Amino acid sequence: MTTLFAFVIVLGILIFIHELGHFLFAKLNGVGVLKFSLGFGPALVKKRVGETEYQISVIPLGGYVKMLGEGSTPEDEFTPMDPEKSFAGKGLGVRALIVAAGPVFNLLLAIVIYMVIGWTGIPTIPPVVGEVMDGTPAETAGLMPGDRIVSIQGSPVQSWEDISIIMQENEAGENVQFVIERGGTDFTVNATPIMIKDKNLFGEEIERPMIGISRSEEVVMKHLGFFPGIGYGFTQTWKVIELTGIGVWKMIDGTLDIRDSLGGPILIAQVSGETFRAGILPFFSMIAFVSINLFLINLLPIPVLDGGHLMLFGIEAAIGKPVEGRPREIAQQIGLFLLILLMILAFYNDLARLFQGG
Repeated sequence: MTTLFAFVIVLGILIFIHELGHFLFAKLNGVGVLKFSLGFGPALVKKRVGETEYQISVIPLGGYVKMLGEGSTPEDEFTPMDPEKSFAGKGLGVRALIVAAGPVFNLLLAIVIYMVIGWTGIPTIPPVVGEVMDGTPAETAGLMPGDRIVSIQGSPVQSWEDISIIMQENEAGENVQFVIERGGTDFTVNATPIMIKDKNLFGEEIERPMIGISRSEEVVMKHLGFFPGIGYGFTQTWKVIELTGIGVWKMIDGTLDIRDSLGGPILIAQVSGETFRAGILPFFSMIAFVSINLFLINLLPIPVLDGGHLMLFGIEAAIGKPVEGRPREIAQQIGLFLLILLMILAFYNDLARLFQGG
């Protein structure tokens, strides 16, 4: 029940923010909004306010904003058409702005979440040695549990993460200088890292330098000021975009197995439950991560997605007229087919992981 509850919260936030982007920019540009729906299918709850009917529907895997003059459905025939409030009657730039607002709002949600995390406190592991392994360069150099690493090769160390980043910059077999704080006194030790085989974030085998220390169990909260917090929101969002892009490319070139790397609603539900039980910080970090992925997915040039509509607007700008009739229908059918294939693959991967205990 906790997993289901968390999953509903996550979907509700992500869908609401996405559709809110479309809704607000439609209103700001004078487009009539007939319906704002969280979910698909029959309505569970609905209420009309002015020209817009707001509803929560049975199937929670998405949502939509129905605008006046957008597409052609049976209800359009019975809707009084005001040309000035029609989506189709607006200029190309306005229509593109309204469509792009949905995924952009998902991106902004992630930035805001990371900004708030920066202001309220980022869990940080201090650069304090927890254990020194026997027979390693660290033991030979005289490092001891409780030592705080102040700098490496002259580069200041503020967190445990900094250690591996700085160490990667040094050549294999190179003697590395560490400034250590022990008992209030700073002194210098030298160690020559050895290269070991490990796996990176994507499960690829790599070599990395190792001196033979492990971190302590201490975790401190690092609070950022107002402007550094804003910067953290943008940089952290960019890191996720960059890592996601690398991951997608590795799936395309076969480096990563798509069966292990692609997930769908079941995986999101599992992670939602796990992070919800872990606390508010990991839970909202996960929401930010998924929101960024929704931003990227919705920009794919598949006609049934926002990116597909933007692609058609680009073609319209190039040829000087809208893509209509049979060509548009074929494009939408191809897009829907690709999207269904992607969803089937994601569900298959989710079920396979579920039954394998993953």
